[in-house]
Amino acid sequence: MNTPDTPDAATPKLREQRDYLRLLAARVSGGAANQMLMVALGWQMYDLTGSAWDLGLVGLAQFLPALLLTLPAGHLVDQRDRRLLLAASLVLQSVVAAMLALGSAGAWVGPGLILSLSVLLGMARALQMPAQQALMPSLVPPALLPRAVAAASSTMQAAIIGGPALGGALYALGPWLSRQLGHTPSPTAADAAHWGAAGVYAVSLLLLAVAIAAVLGIAPRTVATRRAAPSWHEVTAGLRFIWQRPVVLGAISLDLFAVLLGGATALLPIFAKDILHVGPEGLGLLRAAPALGALLVGLWLARHPIARRAGHWLLGAVAVFGLAMIGFALTTSFWIAFAVLAISGAADMISVVIRQSLVQLETPDDMRGRVGAVNSVFIGASNQLGEFESGATAAVLGPVGSVLLGGLGVLAVVGLWFRLFPALARRDSLHPRP
Repeated sequence: MNTPDTPDAATPKLREQRDYLRLLAARVSGGAANQMLMVALGWQMYDLTGSAWDLGLVGLAQFLPALLLTLPAGHLVDQRDRRLLLAASLVLQSVVAAMLALGSAGAWVGPGLILSLSVLLGMARALQMPAQQALMPSLVPPALLPRAVAAASSTMQAAIIGGPALGGALYALGPWLSRQLGHTPSPTAADAAHWGAAGVYAVSLLLLAVAIAAVLGIAPRTVATRRAAPSWHEVTAGLRFIWQRPVVLGAISLDLFAVLLGGATALLPIFAKDILHVGPEGLGLLRAAPALGALLVGLWLARHPIARRAGHWLLGAVAVFGLAMIGFALTTSFWIAFAVLAISGAADMISVVIRQSLVQLETPDDMRGRVGAVNSVFIGASNQLGEFESGATAAVLGPVGSVLLGGLGVLAVVGLWFRLFPALARRDSLHPRP
């Protein structure tokens, strides 16, 4: 990694961009809330059903509405106030958290309700991701964007570290909460689980309220675009834009297939409970491990952005991610599993910063919502559909076989992308050529 020349006193600094800092606060608070929701949802579903298939269905339930709604949402983001749309997505997530908190406290949460509310989460993300991606470049000067992306990704990783760890700890406090609220001195496992989940969802709701307030504090930004009806041509403009740019298409699709094949998030409750033999606290730490590695690398990239050989850095980072997944599949040691997951997060952070910088720097402002929507579909497919794929293959091959096969698949994708997208492999600078 090469460090650019030291900026002079006239160069704007990230810490001076107040609205950008408000967006960071919203990302941290909302991201931590979302991660806590995911920890509780996964553990609660596995507690209720004991089924890898049902864990996969949680991811599928979030992906399908995102797949259907994200492109229209991207068109909306290019036409309306992006702050208000982002706030609306957080409000919808707050409704989900409130219903889960009440349902868990009342012991009427079941697999059907979890899947139904997962659909609402998918709807919220369909709006959140393009609005959030399109808003950030308007809050900083273009020269600061790679640093801004790295800093934003780093703060998000801090939320992904703290959120699962806090969520797992709160879930484990279920027996104590049950006793404090006047239940029997020795609550049943089911009572303890309900109250542990309720505590996680309640704290998530509080964090989402903080995120909404931070977003509404950002000054309105006008989008320099003509108002247009949501025709098929307008809605799919982002797809055509990406298809015509091989570097952007290669970067986005590489992330899609790498995380689709190599993701192990949905299976972490199984690894935690049945293979590594740790409780919800251990699950929280495992979910936080990739974020810890990503945070450390993200902080480095915020100070020392990648200036040369960006394509090679991107493909190499994805290969390391695949190797880390193979290592995770083969270990039965909790701390080795934690370490290789942290390495996977560090590699993924390099990929995220390069990919997001390339996409944002190559896209004009009036297209950022629609391009961000397509990017969101790819990300959603890799995450939520990847969780379904993991659950489905684990039902056939077992969790170890599923993750091992996925890691090998990631390595195969990297080799294939070197051949399919030579312009991406040769890309030197993140900034487009004049």
